[in-house]
Amino acid sequence: MEPRLGNPQNTIRIIKKHNFVFQKKFGQNFLIDTRVLDKIIAAADIQKKDMVLEIGPGIGTMTQYLAEAAGHVVAVEIDAGLIPILKETLQDYDNITLLHNDILKVDIAGLARQYNQGNPIKVVANLPYYITTPIIMGLFEKDIPIENITVMVQKEVADRMRTGPGSKDYGALSLAVQYYASPYLVANVPPNCFLPRPKVGSAVIRLTRYACPPVQVKDPALMFRLIRASFSQRRKTLLNGLSHSSELPFSKEQITAAIAALGMAPAVRGETLTLEQFAHLSDLLSDQKGNLPC
Repeated sequence: MEPRLGNPQNTIRIIKKHNFVFQKKFGQNFLIDTRVLDKIIAAADIQKKDMVLEIGPGIGTMTQYLAEAAGHVVAVEIDAGLIPILKETLQDYDNITLLHNDILKVDIAGLARQYNQGNPIKVVANLPYYITTPIIMGLFEKDIPIENITVMVQKEVADRMRTGPGSKDYGALSLAVQYYASPYLVANVPPNCFLPRPKVGSAVIRLTRYACPPVQVKDPALMFRLIRASFSQRRKTLLNGLSHSSELPFSKEQITAAIAALGMAPAVRGETLTLEQFAHLSDLLSDQKGNLPC
């Protein structure tokens, strides 16, 4: 049986054996701390009945832990150079499906139907920093049955996901994540837990999908357009941010009236609004005449 990965010695041995070269374009940093791996498995609440989607398995370190805890693991790896390594490190597990693909191009809902009868799946990943937001939002916005997402991300991104109004980290990502899921910080992870060491700190965060969003809004797509416009230039007032957005068809007068109906001053900034207030603002504007852009 292949040695269990998760410690520096075995990771270095595998890398040297295959003459693997880290690819900066894929943001590759392999986890080499078994305590963090255990925390991820526990936080995701992986059980034998579960199907787990792992994004970016690397050399298979966390994949081994997932396979021992879950019923089935589908691991999606974009780097062709890692596929031969994964076939070796995962050869003793019969409950893993390895796919060489870009996760942004994968039919994840189809995988859930194929391997989990369409029931909610759990997602676990050590995400490359440069593509964290597109992956997270893709998982939420598409019609994918997901129970929770437990991911390693840059600490700054984890802070943004769970912060509230008034914080410098508060923004469109905060509101989008909190509309779809309840964020919980599992652990902060220092650079020395990775090979090679990243230049910034990381964090494990669990996003538990809501059965129903915490706010009701007539047109979620419009609400997110408002959110994006309000944070596109943080120094602008909410009124100026929305009235200068090419995504929105409303006049300055309509936007002024909607902000006033919220009970807020014209100089209010978007970073002070809660998710509930953005939903209310969206409902006020959706009642205005005018077709929204597709």
